[in-house]
Parts: sequence; C-alpha cells; structure tokens
Amino acid sequence: MSGKARGRARGRARGGTDQATSRRPGEQGSEPQPVQPPPPAGAGGPPPASGRASYRGGAREPRPGMAGDIPKVPAEQMAGMSLGTGDASQVPRKRSEFRFQDPRTRPAHITDKKGTAGRPIQLLANFFQLQMTPKFVALYQYQVDFNPTIDSRKLKAALLFTHEELLGTVKAFDGGILYLPRKLQEKVTTVYSKRNFDDTKIQITITLTNELPPSSPQFLQVVNIIFRRLLSAIEMKEIGRHYFNPKLAVDIPQHKLSVMPGFATSILQYENEILLGADIAHKILRTDSVLDIMYSIYDDQRGQGSFYDRAFKALVGSIVLTRYNNKTYRVDDIDWEKRPSHKFKLHNGDEISYVDYYKKNYEKTVTDMEQPLLVSKPKKKDIRRGQTENIYLLPELCTLTGLSDDVRADFQVMKDVATHTRIAPEGRCKRLIDFINIMNRNPKVQSEMGGWGLKFAPQLLNLTGRVLPQEKIKQLDAELQYRQEECDWSRDMRGKKLLCAVNLNNWVAMSTKRDSGAAYDLVQTLNRVGGPMGMRIDQPTMCELQNDRNETYLATLKQNLTPSTQMVLVVVPNNKKDRYDAIKKFTCVEHAVPSQVVVARTLSKKQMLMSVATKIAIQINCKLGGEVWAVEVPLTKVMVIGIDTYHDSSSKGKSVGGVIASLNNNLTRFYSTVTHQTEHQELIDGLVCSMNGL
Repeated sequence: MSGKARGRARGRARGGTDQATSRRPGEQGSEPQPVQPPPPAGAGGPPPASGRASYRGGAREPRPGMAGDIPKVPAEQMAGMSLGTGDASQVPRKRSEFRFQDPRTRPAHITDKKGTAGRPIQLLANFFQLQMTPKFVALYQYQVDFNPTIDSRKLKAALLFTHEELLGTVKAFDGGILYLPRKLQEKVTTVYSKRNFDDTKIQITITLTNELPPSSPQFLQVVNIIFRRLLSAIEMKEIGRHYFNPKLAVDIPQHKLSVMPGFATSILQYENEILLGADIAHKILRTDSVLDIMYSIYDDQRGQGSFYDRAFKALVGSIVLTRYNNKTYRVDDIDWEKRPSHKFKLHNGDEISYVDYYKKNYEKTVTDMEQPLLVSKPKKKDIRRGQTENIYLLPELCTLTGLSDDVRADFQVMKDVATHTRIAPEGRCKRLIDFINIMNRNPKVQSEMGGWGLKFAPQLLNLTGRVLPQEKIKQLDAELQYRQEECDWSRDMRGKKLLCAVNLNNWVAMSTKRDSGAAYDLVQTLNRVGGPMGMRIDQPTMCELQNDRNETYLATLKQNLTPSTQMVLVVVPNNKKDRYDAIKKFTCVEHAVPSQVVVARTLSKKQMLMSVATKIAIQINCKLGGEVWAVEVPLTKVMVIGIDTYHDSSSKGKSVGGVIASLNNNLTRFYSTVTHQTEHQELIDGLVCSMNGL
C-alpha cells in the first residue's frame, strides 16, 4: 500500500488570478458552456414560478383557468404599479437594477431595539472595524469581454494586466468581472493585447456595470475576496474553510497529533458598520500518514471482520489533508485494485503514472508501490465545472484531520490537546491583536489595502453589554444558591429533593466479573444518595458477565429484560465504541428501555463515588421522566420546540432530523421524535410528521 493523489481545487471565487496547475489525477478539464440563442421575436415572458423541483425555463402545460393568451393589463393599472418606492416610469429594465427593501417587522412606536434590564458592563468583542480612508469613494464593477473568446482565466488576466497604466496596480479579476477602486474615464473602454504564442491581436472591452457602495452585498463579497488574498500574503494557508499557519504547528508526539493554529474570519455588515470577525481556530492533524493507519489496522489481530471491512469503516467518510498542497478531501471509497504505478491522462492528453506525477510536480517520492488508492468523488460544484471523474489519492501522502470518536473518548489525549486549543480570554485577545498588527504592518497588505482605500482598526471592538439579573433556580422545597459568575449549583443540590422524583423499583444492573465489585458499590451508593433527593432506589437484578464480548452483553439483556423493567445500568470496562453502540441500539430499537452506561474507571476513586453516584442518579431520574430543577418562566401556555439535524459522514446523503417540544409550564418535560431524511428530500416532509405527534 502507498501513496496519495493530488488535491482538488476549492470552488471559491478569488480576486486576482490563481497560478495554473497541471491537470490533477482523475480530474477533467471543464468545457466551455454554449451561448444560448436569444428567444424568438414575440416570445412571451418566463412561465409562472412553480415548486423548487420544477425545471427552470421548461415548457409547462397551461394551468387550470388560464387561457392560451395572457390577458393584457390596462395601461392605467400598469401606470399605478410600483416596486418598493418610485413610480411606473422608474421600473428597472434589468434584473441587476432591482432594489428590494426589507419588510418592516418592528412596530412604529419602537425606535430603539436595545434592552435596559441588567447592569452595564464594558466588553471587548472579537471584531475589528473596517475603516474607509478619505481616498475611498466606491468599488467599481466592470464586465470584461475578449474577442476572440478565451477560455483560460490565467491567459485572460495576463492579457488584461498588461494595461497596468490604465487599470492601476490594485485590482481584482475573476476571469469575467473586474473590480477597481477608481472609475475609468469612459463607461466602455476598448484596449488591445497580443497573444504571445500565436501573435493574435485580442480586443478587450471593459464596460462599467455597477458602482458598489459599502452597503452593497457585492461590496462585502469583494472585500472578503481581497482579505483572503491578504491572508495568503502573510503566509497563511487555506485548509478547508479557514486559514492556518503551518510554521506555528505544535506536535504532540505521544499521541501522533499536530495542532496547527489559525483563524476563522469573515467581513460582514453589523448594524451601521462593517466589521471583520476573527476567531481563533485550530486544525488537528495526524502526524502519521493514512498508509501508516492502514498498516496499523492490518496488524491489529484483535479487530473483528476482515482487514478490508475494518479499513473501510475507519477511513471512508473521514477528511484527509494532502500535505503537498494543503487541500482537504472526503474519502468516499478505497480502490483496492489501483496502484501508484497506474497511469492517468493530463489535460494535454499525455499519460503519466501517479508516482511520476508526484515526483515531477511536488518532488515527493512514493515508497510503497502496492498501496491502494483512496477515492474522493467530485462534489456538485466540481461537476458543474466539468470535473466529473473521481479524484484518486495516495494514502502515503495523506494525513487524517480531526479526531475520531475513540480518540475523543480518551481523557488523556483530550487533556493534552486542550493545553494548546483552550485559550483564556486574555490570551485570545492578545493573539487576535497580534494577528491584526501583523496584517497592518505587512508591506504587501499596506499596499493592497491602501490602494482600495481601506484599513483595519488596530484594536478590538469595544462595546457596552448588560449582565442580566441572576436566574432563580428552584427544586421541590428549596431555591438553589450559586455564584452567577460560575453558573454551578451542583454543590447546593446535595440533600435537597428533586423537583419531581421517580422511584426506581424494577431495574437491571450488569457488569463483567472483573468489575462486579465496582458495580455493587455503585448500586449501594445510588441507594444511599437517592433518598435525600426524594428518589427511592430499590435493589436491582444483578447480572455478572463472564467476558466483555458484545454478544455476551446482548444475550444477557435479552434474558433479563421484561416489559416492566424501568432501567438498565451497564458498567463497562472501557469506552469501546462498538460495544456502546450495540448496547444503545438494543435498548433504543429492539427493546425500548432507558439505559445508563458507566465506564468502570470513573468508579475507581472511592472518595469521589458519592459525587459520581449523585450525578448518575440525576441522569437516571431524567431518563425516567422526572424533573431535577427549573427556572421561573414568565410566559404561560407556551411550547418551546427545538429542531436539529445529524449528518452521517459514513452514509453520504442520509440525515436524521430530531424534534423536541416542551410539555409543561416549567419547560422540564419533553416530547421527542426523529425523522430520517434522504438526499433531495425537503426538511418539511419530516417536520409535518413530527409536528402531528405533538
């Protein structure tokens, strides 16, 4: 096994030009789209709008009640029509000229939406003001046409940028639209350039199409494009949706992980000003390659199933990073037949093997010629660009991103990672200010931003917030006392009765023989802590397992569960995911009964057992339909509904929607249901069924 194929370009618009690259493995060049002929004279307007699934522009049968000809509207009625403000004589002719106003949703007598409750407090927010210098007027948008037509964006930019005296040094060009910080003398400007390889004279027509004020959505889009270009100027690399600094990556060798710091940024309109929002981000990478992981899976004889099945389960659906170009891909399959010696076609029609391709373009030497290839299927945006073929990646040149469920369950790993990713507020402020200072002091950034007439404020945004009054938290016969700054009232809950306690009379507790002592101690402690909370916990049916195989747990559950069983408590030796999944699947799907899974390690410290048992008892009470505590809700006869969606990375196109709704005035009892969604299915389909159950 070995190797990895080259990254697919991200489908985002960027200012300026990207350096052209040779064709990537498995990618196909995009074909130019044919120009649509104009409609024949006398053709009617577009057909009436219909549902989202209908084809745009397609022929439709007349709807009931519609004659073949559209009735004419009287001229005096047409004259009275308007869109937003203005009269009929000002009706825009082009789609781009339409201006829609947001609907008024605030009552006229309310002039200020800010609240007054609470104590004022000065705050720093993770935002920087985007300021306009006196030089700034607007951004000017131009349509650029080439005659004869040219398909290559790189060649278009090269021909256009030869006219620097006309355009200036600061500009953004995406192959069709040109943005400039200044207005050209003529609305339509025609210039000529010579194509070097055949000396063809190319006519370039530059037409002013729009002036973009700061309030324009297009202005924000252009500024974000410019800003991403500036991030590249300070040597930050785009990985996924954010930018990171590989030079500042910190290795955690004991866990084979690397933490790469970076920033998540966006420039948006907030109230009356434009702000750069910046937050600290981290990209967690494996330091070993995907090929190393595949060998580890192969060498692990304890795994269940064949090597192919285990490798497929471990890798498919994950995101990998190609270190040679910092691109990310989703692994959709593994091609066990392809090898690095296989060949693919370049854009010019030449064939080259994967191993030679990486040696030639990235100076990467592939060492394992027997490794299979990872398969990444093209996304919808890639297909629209004509990239319909699969992308093939060499595992030897890929690293996994993120953390697996098994790693997340490892306390020591997460603790070591947190030392690099959990940053105190003071540290976050310092890092953000250092970031903006690096931007503002960089000569390339200064030149670019100055040319556009823009600059970033050097300090974080200062604003006034309000600390709301402390909420009253009540149980059955007491009001809990706590510090608002800490938001922790667990200590004060001790010895106080729950708001609504449910007795546990018929239940099952099970563990392996090795953990039977810990399970017995837990049961006795639960009985002891339940009484003061108002929850009577009787002795359970104790089950001792001879081994910790998944089949043994399931068989024991089948033997001991009855229709009257209220709860199952399972003490497991470790946090093995497939065992946990098997137990939860059985107790949720095959035999519906609430279940509580406890890892034996959490019961090992005797001095902490009372605290652990108290938290477990509270969870059990909630799962039985009880209520722990509540806050004062000023509204009455109100139902709060929550909706969320889970996307399974290993089953592309499948999602599960969850709906939960409150059932009482305290908002402490809930109804819940799930609905399965498939690709191209409307979310409302599942919501209708879910809401009907309320």
